[in-house]
Amino acid sequence: MSLNDSLPHRQIWLIGGTQESAALAQAIAAHHLPCLITVTTASARRLYPTSPHLTVWVGRLQAATLLDFMQEQQIGLILDASHPFAVEISELAIATATQLDLPYLRYERPTVEEQPDQPTFSSFQALLSTGALWGQRVLLTVGYRPLAWFKPWQEQATLFARILPSVTALEAAIAAGFTPDRLIALRPPISADLERALWQQWQISVVVTKASGTPGGEAVKQQVAAAAGVQLIRIARPNITYPQQTSDIAIAVEFCLRHLLPAIAQRDAIDS
Repeated sequence: MSLNDSLPHRQIWLIGGTQESAALAQAIAAHHLPCLITVTTASARRLYPTSPHLTVWVGRLQAATLLDFMQEQQIGLILDASHPFAVEISELAIATATQLDLPYLRYERPTVEEQPDQPTFSSFQALLSTGALWGQRVLLTVGYRPLAWFKPWQEQATLFARILPSVTALEAAIAAGFTPDRLIALRPPISADLERALWQQWQISVVVTKASGTPGGEAVKQQVAAAAGVQLIRIARPNITYPQQTSDIAIAVEFCLRHLLPAIAQRDAIDS
């Protein structure tokens, strides 16, 4: 099956929710290209500029209904700027692009260089299979979803967590055994001064973070950890094979122009 078998579709599907996706949306709007941006929370809608060329859709996409969604929204190509750890939506987008014979490009934010004294583990399970957290005062800056894996460690270490200010995140943290005095709800970016003050207030000895790049605050945490003598532990990005990817916004925009403008011209010729 191919969407290209029917009338030419003309809209970009920008998988958003990140700072980079907001920059991409602004660049796309500047070229007057129609773009549908999908995000999972209402608060993420505020990331994007107001433009007649941009539409923000809030919700979680499911495999069972994605093909109908693609047809209803007239998607002509996929630009994936989701979070580096948002494995499910990226894999779903890649599979759908392959099935529908649509152009797909991954915008992957650059990585932050690993420091020799700041170890990286391949997964949360790999970290928890070691004694690296035993007896430590640990700050988890990993989002709310992995917190359940740390529940058995609540009695082996003193755990704190920084989460997004949402009911879902708070409920997940409490279910994982975190008490209110060991939680703080903040939306990134977090300044170095605020990081330092929080770590000092809680007397943190170990910080666990995802290797999510500078927009995720990784570089700031490296800087503060080195200055404060705090052990920083990183969780490596998931290993996903993208059909093609870039870390250059200009290349991503050129990809959209190259694939979408001919379809728009063909559609306008048919309409006329």
